[in-house]
Amino acid sequence: MAAPLLNTIFEFVDFVFDLSETIDRTRQLSKPDIVEVPPDPKPLPPAAQRALAEAEDRERKRERAAQATSRTEQAS
Repeated sequence: MAAPLLNTIFEFVDFVFDLSETIDRTRQLSKPDIVEVPPDPKPLPPAAQRALAEAEDRERKRERAAQATSRTEQAS
């Protein structure tokens, strides 16, 4: 007589633990993923903007010279 009663109590406790675990999982899934967004970049000071523009201009000129050299080598 005690065995069926204990079995019922253990089954009930097991059910409560399963229910608790399901609720916990649901809570975890309902939380949005936190994504860290970097702060807005600060604008460059005028001197840095000029230096960057000059460096980009030198790079473009270097690329054009390399393309011109490769064209002349292909033509010959």
